[in-house]
Amino acid sequence: MILATDLDGTFLAGDPENRQRLYQLITAHQGIQLVFVTGRGLEVVVPLLSDPAIPRPAYIICDVGATVVDGNTLQPVYPVQSEIDAAWPGELPILDALQHFPGLERQEVPQQRRCSYFCEPGAVTDALRQTLDDLGCDLLFSAGMYLDCLPRGVNKGSTLKRLVQQLQLSPDDVLVAGDTLNDLSMYEQGFKGVCVGESEPALLEATADRASVLHARLSGCGGILEAVVHFGFLGPLGVDHELPDLNIKGKAELVMVYHRLPYEEVQESGQWVRRPPSSPNGILPTLLSFFARGETGSWVAWSIHEPRKGHTFEVHTDVDRQLYPNLVAARVALSKEDVDTFYKRFSKEAFWPTLHTFWERAIFREEDWVTFLKVNRLFAERTAAEAAEGAIIWLHDYNLWMVPAYLRPLRPDLTIAFFHHTYFPSADVFNVLPWRRDIIGSLLQCDYIGFHIPRQAENFVDVARGVAPLEVLETSSCAPRFLTYGCAVGLDRMTTAIRVHDRKIGLGAHPVGLDVSRIEQLVQAPDCQALMETLRQQLRQVRVVLSVERLDYTKGTLAKLLAFESLLDAHPELIGKVSLLTICVPAAREMTIYDELLGQIEQAVGRINGRFSRVGWTPVQFFYRAFPFKDLIAYYLMADVMWITPLRDGLNLVAKEYIATQGLCHGQGVLVLSEFTGAAAELHGALLTNPHDPHDLRDTLYIGLTLGQAEREARLKEMYQIVCHNDIGRWGTEFLEAVKATVEDILPEDTRGAA
Repeated sequence: MILATDLDGTFLAGDPENRQRLYQLITAHQGIQLVFVTGRGLEVVVPLLSDPAIPRPAYIICDVGATVVDGNTLQPVYPVQSEIDAAWPGELPILDALQHFPGLERQEVPQQRRCSYFCEPGAVTDALRQTLDDLGCDLLFSAGMYLDCLPRGVNKGSTLKRLVQQLQLSPDDVLVAGDTLNDLSMYEQGFKGVCVGESEPALLEATADRASVLHARLSGCGGILEAVVHFGFLGPLGVDHELPDLNIKGKAELVMVYHRLPYEEVQESGQWVRRPPSSPNGILPTLLSFFARGETGSWVAWSIHEPRKGHTFEVHTDVDRQLYPNLVAARVALSKEDVDTFYKRFSKEAFWPTLHTFWERAIFREEDWVTFLKVNRLFAERTAAEAAEGAIIWLHDYNLWMVPAYLRPLRPDLTIAFFHHTYFPSADVFNVLPWRRDIIGSLLQCDYIGFHIPRQAENFVDVARGVAPLEVLETSSCAPRFLTYGCAVGLDRMTTAIRVHDRKIGLGAHPVGLDVSRIEQLVQAPDCQALMETLRQQLRQVRVVLSVERLDYTKGTLAKLLAFESLLDAHPELIGKVSLLTICVPAAREMTIYDELLGQIEQAVGRINGRFSRVGWTPVQFFYRAFPFKDLIAYYLMADVMWITPLRDGLNLVAKEYIATQGLCHGQGVLVLSEFTGAAAELHGALLTNPHDPHDLRDTLYIGLTLGQAEREARLKEMYQIVCHNDIGRWGTEFLEAVKATVEDILPEDTRGAA
């Protein structure tokens, strides 16, 4: 069947449960072709296509029938469109002919092959009708205020009829739905029809004697469902038979959806075993802490599964029965190929460079996007099955961008919260992504979205403006917690609530913190103290500049090496007295995109050491390997200057780790930090540098090396207080409190699952 429906008052209206029911019916039933038939212009319809809660139409008839396009490509449907074009005299002749008629106010909306006005009924005179008739146009007046000038013979019904004929379908297989008089033409083509509840009285009167038109009791989508049953479009079993079972719900009140499991799976002696996570940044322990009081929860993450004879995949596993008795890990089975494509290749080759403003490095493959969607759908389905009625879903990072799009239709009762751990760029960068509308449309299904700093939240708002009509509901000052005009990512005010598609969405800035107590334990450990003593002996009489980062072009490692070389050229008195220790953590073996960068870095290290090395002193010590976190702590303690200069970074926890370590030991270390990191907006007291400016990179490092003791101590004290106060525990608690506050504050007319 074809469901040809008006939008406002019809397909976008009605009880939320009935909307959800109809939308799922269309999505689940492959035999239903959806056609939007609307008075809106195409530009106004396009934002709806980015809302994943609304089924995508096969065709769109808009401009009151003057425009007809394919719903997927948005390209005109020929020859229907060319026939309409041939009948249109053009906009300017109509504007010129009607300019002297009183009471006409041109509608300021996108219009194609029509001219639309506001007017009172009295303005529609015989003279006006005759003028339009002379121009070869029809006049359509509806709702007592809308006047449309259309090509002769063109209206919603005529264009729909031509489309149905071109598709070679029977009129008996078409159901039309509307609610105002400008929908009347659809009921005059021999199709079955429904006037949904609360329709315009003039439409009800005009269709009162039509046996093939149902006057429904329910409004909007509820009325359409009535008609589907009334006319028997889905056979004797009806709507309930066609809809999947939507009542299967889990028990988890909080569902954590993360790409990593809360434990590590490793092979020992040919067997898979589980052990506690070795992650140093405290994210996993912090997220786990929300289940420590016995709350019922699920942790959804992937696990590699290669089906083989005699092996059954275990979806649910315990995490730690003693610490988290009511928490289960709900594993999504992915093949190694899926993981390599979804995470190690596509995410890192397409999304990672774009998010960090290196869009020229991005590689977009449609087949990889298909895999990305598949994985996100699997995550959404597992999440829907785990969550209790009204549960909170906490999604993490860009790898799971599309989960809300799949999850919201499955479970409109859920509160969906998303935290974006990675930098979120400005609209001119993000819009390079071929799938930007899908991604933003998915994120707009969330109730709350958190970012590290205000700038990233505001960038999201700007991107969303280009996808759908957006209303800013609330803003707040960024000061005093965040820098405003003091760094490249500073901002004075940020948006904290928006309304899109009649849904309120909260936004917040929540920079991730550290587990300072864990660092304190490591500092006091005997092996850390022993390593620190060894380093003191090896590095005596040398000032240490430390750099710790992964191998990645976003980290600015090569630019930093060149700046250090320039520093030694400009200040030869530092030769033999300052060493740069660079710890560069390798990327995964499958990520070959960094091979060239590694070669360039190694060449630069070799050249600098060849130029400046002296007996007993090497200017650059380059370590291309991962260090255990406990060993890094010792290096943090020994570093006079921590030099962190990413070209772009969402936050940078290494900076906070250094500050915490130095502060715990009453050190005097200096943090030289790129002003393009999220941490730069939060860590008052850091020496900020522009990593894109070689001179500033060099000169700021020199200031860090020559800073007086009193200023070093004052800066470190300020940053240490910030790191201790805004720790990882506060981050998680404040985020969840903001989520709950946003949902509780939703206005009465807002409906979480509304389209």
